[in-house]
Amino acid sequence: MTILALLLAFSATEKAAAARITAAEISAHVRFLSDDQLEGRKPGQPGDELAIKYLASQLEAMGYRPAGDNGTFLQPVPLVELAGEIPREVIFNPGPKELRLRTDQGIQADLVLGPSAHKDLESVKDAPVVFAGYGITAPEYGWDDYKDVDVKGKVVVLMNFNPPFKGEGVRVWYGRWDYKYLNAARHGAAGAIIIHTTPSAGYPWQVVVTSWGTPHQNLPPGPDDKFMEFRGWITESAALKLTQLGAQDLDKLRKSAESKDFRPVALGSTMSLEMPVHLKTIQSANVIGILPGTDPMLKDQAVLYTAHHDHLGSRPVPPGQDGIFNGALDNASGCATVAAIARAATFARPRRSILVAFVTAEEQGLLGSEWLARHPPIPANQIAADINLDSVNIWGRTNDLGVLGLGKSSADAVIRKVAAEQGRTVHGDPFPDRGAFYRSDMFSMARVGVPPVSVKGGPDYVGRPKGWGEEQNVLYERRHYHQPSDEYHGDWDLSGDVQDAQLQLIVGLRLANAPSLPSWTPGDEFEGARKTASK
Repeated sequence: MTILALLLAFSATEKAAAARITAAEISAHVRFLSDDQLEGRKPGQPGDELAIKYLASQLEAMGYRPAGDNGTFLQPVPLVELAGEIPREVIFNPGPKELRLRTDQGIQADLVLGPSAHKDLESVKDAPVVFAGYGITAPEYGWDDYKDVDVKGKVVVLMNFNPPFKGEGVRVWYGRWDYKYLNAARHGAAGAIIIHTTPSAGYPWQVVVTSWGTPHQNLPPGPDDKFMEFRGWITESAALKLTQLGAQDLDKLRKSAESKDFRPVALGSTMSLEMPVHLKTIQSANVIGILPGTDPMLKDQAVLYTAHHDHLGSRPVPPGQDGIFNGALDNASGCATVAAIARAATFARPRRSILVAFVTAEEQGLLGSEWLARHPPIPANQIAADINLDSVNIWGRTNDLGVLGLGKSSADAVIRKVAAEQGRTVHGDPFPDRGAFYRSDMFSMARVGVPPVSVKGGPDYVGRPKGWGEEQNVLYERRHYHQPSDEYHGDWDLSGDVQDAQLQLIVGLRLANAPSLPSWTPGDEFEGARKTASK
């Protein structure tokens, strides 16, 4: 269906607003936000501040009102940066029979480590190493990898991914690395090391190395937060050597961990580590604006659009090499598209308000959206939905639309209708093994009860053979994801992004004009959060 034909399916107001979204506008925002001058937009760095000021100025120019703190467009997000002095190698089972794993050889490293606890020196001394399967405690599935085994003060080695709780090859929250670290800390582990494989992670080892190559950032610790001495990843080949050190077979251990009856297994080795840590308080910000609704009874409710403005920053490299992680697709593209949608919405002025939030520190663990969820400009139970954009479609128009979290709320019906008016079919996440729903900012908002709308065209591209879309995704992950090569050269086909953006705009307008707020599907994992927020 052509752009003209699809616009004919919309109301006159929707047509006028949707026609305002252009590839040129999106391109212009991407060019600026991913420019070398912004130095990769790492929170707390000058490039981050420049991105924040740019996005705030754009919202002001569009006519949005400040929705941050103290009458501004900024919601300051306090962060603590932890820079660990990582030893060049770590020795397991020191003595005649020992294993030395290197941490300082780039993608050839055996082990990647980072600090976890907020203190000047993080250390373990002769800590026993234990294989703890997936490291999952999920009572609703009758699953507990830790059982009654005491791992306090020990180092747990964990598998990535999760058992087939929601079907074979479907990653849920329990299959995410950040959950595994949190759960290990709750069980008192001194440290946790996750075994990397490309299939179980959804990305190659080089992504781990680059993502962990600069100091990590956290929100300030709360009184109930639990921390380990360190967190880490290990290559599969190094994990094989580690299990062999204790006369264990890695494949047999992993096979046993597929059963609910699994119990942690001591690997017969110990680990010691001393890691000085330099802690620094830094400041970043979420950029938040609001377009007030026109209905006196509904304007205190809102539809939320989010995209994260941060990326990985830059790092020293030899002359002639590129050390800037520009983050053009991830996620200058999402910010650019939300900005285009936000401007288009001003030509529609729906009954409910439109909230726009460009959030920080997503790459550090969804920290900006977590802060937003804790401190929303309006109560979370008054937010109709979070329409989140993270790495948009840059390969052209599609015949289909993938929906992350399909089936979670009644907002799906609106998505399906608008997609049908565009002549597109709707399906769930085309790459369910990646667990994308749980690794982007709509997850933070879902945890406080806000229904998600996260959509992206593909992988069935107009005029392309079957499988072409999947190939483009795989190539991007292998070559550019979290790499300096994620740059913008003006060569993207943004027609598909415009197609998606028009849908995201129209879905938002219809939710903003609907008689009532969307509801969670009964029994959904986040339904209880909405109910709690409504009390």
